[in-house]
This record gives sequence, structure tokens and C-alpha cells, in this order.
Amino acid sequence: MKREADLYPHIKAYLERQGFTVKGEVGAADLVATRSDDEPVIVELKLRLNLTLYHQAVARLAITDLVYLAVPKPSGKSARRALRENTMLCRRLGLGFLTVRKDGAVEAQCDPGPYAPRKNAKKRAKLLREFDRLEGDPNDGGATRHGIVTAYRQDALRCALYLAEAGAEKGAIIAKATGVENATTLMRDNHYGWFERVETGVYALTPQGRQGLADWGDSLG
Repeated sequence: MKREADLYPHIKAYLERQGFTVKGEVGAADLVATRSDDEPVIVELKLRLNLTLYHQAVARLAITDLVYLAVPKPSGKSARRALRENTMLCRRLGLGFLTVRKDGAVEAQCDPGPYAPRKNAKKRAKLLREFDRLEGDPNDGGATRHGIVTAYRQDALRCALYLAEAGAEKGAIIAKATGVENATTLMRDNHYGWFERVETGVYALTPQGRQGLADWGDSLG
């Protein structure tokens, strides 16, 4: 579909099958549908989702609670994620979301209406654990020069700092000295390439680890 107008006949037919009378370009709205004494439906048509479309749709909520966005159904590698995220956003805003397939079939991803998402206790607990583990405020509202500092990276830095000062050591001793309880596992997994096992349970710092300390060391506060 190359034009917004190409969406119109498919949306019109979709609504007419539900008993609506449909007209295009009514006032500022791309499409308006009415059915007996029901509240009118407004549909804003666009070739792609963007902030302007959301602004237009939210403005139409001053006229009716039944406002939809309609776009061609996305395709490609990121299509499923884009569809899911925009459906969630529409629900948050109380908007409906229609997509039109290449064969003209219209799919309702969600209908307008109030939406109160359930809170995810596990995600909240995970966020708060990360908050508690993170020492200081190393990211200061954004990324550092080398990227985001996580609590996991800070733990790796504590182990690296100990090894830089003491030399190769057993994971259990490093855990006790640094307070990083999972030090052995962290060094064994070696996500950053900072550690090498020199014998069973004993780890040393690699050149990458020394560079990591130079790049990230000040994030420990």
C-alpha cells in the first residue's frame, strides 16, 4: 500500500460488515463511522506509526472514546515486536489499533477502552534488587563513556581490582575479601574476558581485565 487512501476501502468494508455507515474525510478525521445511537467511531489512517499519528488520535478522544489507529500490518524481522509494543501503547492511551494485511484483511489488535495493566511483581523485585546492588549513581541518568554500569559489572570490577593488587587467588578468598558472594561463578563465566583460570578454583586477571579497570574503575565510587 503506497497511499493512506489505499487503506480506506478495507477499513470501510470492515466497519460496514459490523453495521456502521462510513464516510471519509469528515472534518479533521480521516474516517468516521456511525451506527444507530452508538457513539461514533473515528479512524486515523497512516502508512506507518509515528508520534504525529498518536497525537492526532489522542486529540480525537475529545470527540469520542472510540478512536482507532489504522496502518498496514508491519513485516520484517522486527515486525512482531513493533506490533506488540504499539498495541501496548494504544491500550495505555485508550486507543484502538487496526492493521491491514497485504490481502486487505483487517485485524483488530486492540479496541479502545480504559486499560489498567497488572503490575509485574517479579520485574519490580528485580529492578529493586539491581538498585540496591548498584553502588553510588555511576550512570548519572545516562551511560558512562564506555557504556552502562550494572551491578554485575561493579562486582566484576571488585574482583578485578583485588586480582590486580593481590595476584592470582582462589575464588572463595576473593568472595570473602570483596563481598562478591558469587565471585567464583562470575570469574568462571567470564562474560567480559577479564579473568582466566590458572588452576582449579584459582583465577588471575587478563590484559582485558586491566584495561577494564582503566576504563571502568572510577564507576565503583
